[in-house]
Amino acid sequence: VQLQACGGGLVQAGGSLRLSCAASGRTFSSYGMGWFRQAPGKEREFVATISWTGGTTYYADSVKGRFTISRDNAKNTVYLQMNSLKPEDTAVYYCAAGVGSGSRWSDEYGSWGQGTQVTVSS
Repeated sequence: VQLQACGGGLVQAGGSLRLSCAASGRTFSSYGMGWFRQAPGKEREFVATISWTGGTTYYADSVKGRFTISRDNAKNTVYLQMNSLKPEDTAVYYCAAGVGSGSRWSDEYGSWGQGTQVTVSS
């Protein structure tokens, strides 16, 4: 599956952004999806994941209560709604497709999007 992420941008602290990740192919609904991010000079880190049905989600502690992952299998798209953004959320955000149950581990994802930059100013 090929993935295309978009929706990043520059926002002030406390603001919101919604990232989208569109997938090609007919099998999107069989994949668990995840969002990861990588800040300059740091390792890539897990943000959120959603199961193939959308029934199970899991978040990193740093974003819990502020970010929401969702998916629309009819549109082959996964979303990441980001509210109450903080400067430490600044990073390139990547979507990924992997095991159907979803996962916080990057090595369980076989397809990755190109990334979209999110910059939060203080």
